[in-house]
Amino acid sequence: MVLAVLVAVLLVRAVALTPTTVVSGSMEPTVAQGATVLVDRVSLRVTGLRHGDLVTFSEPGTGDPTLKRVVGLPGDVVAIEDAVTLVDDEPVAEPYVDRDTIDGLYYGPVGVPAGHVLLLGDHREGSIDSRDYGPVPLEDVTGRVLFGWSW
Repeated sequence: MVLAVLVAVLLVRAVALTPTTVVSGSMEPTVAQGATVLVDRVSLRVTGLRHGDLVTFSEPGTGDPTLKRVVGLPGDVVAIEDAVTLVDDEPVAEPYVDRDTIDGLYYGPVGVPAGHVLLLGDHREGSIDSRDYGPVPLEDVTGRVLFGWSW
């Protein structure tokens, strides 16, 4: 019985839920560097992504596992004007972004192509994200963050 439970836990961890340690400070203050997050690797294939989701993906160019926030979905037009993020010309409420540190920041507008998402770090002034490498292919998104420890 114990062996069956152990095998079941290992299978769930390998296929569906994976604890992951955050190695970058690009999502601070939402997720601290060194925090552990639980990543759901299955449900996003069923339910799709939503604006504001925290996701893991393979960073373009390096393939490194990375954590960022979904800001743009396929068909969206995303811009940042004086530190305010706009999606389809509508301001986005982002209480997790310290606008005082990015005052004067401008980006875009950028259209998000089909089959891609635009991903940004919450620590905008220090994040390497879609502003640098462009929209990320959906097939590179590996999971959605469910919750974390040490946030």
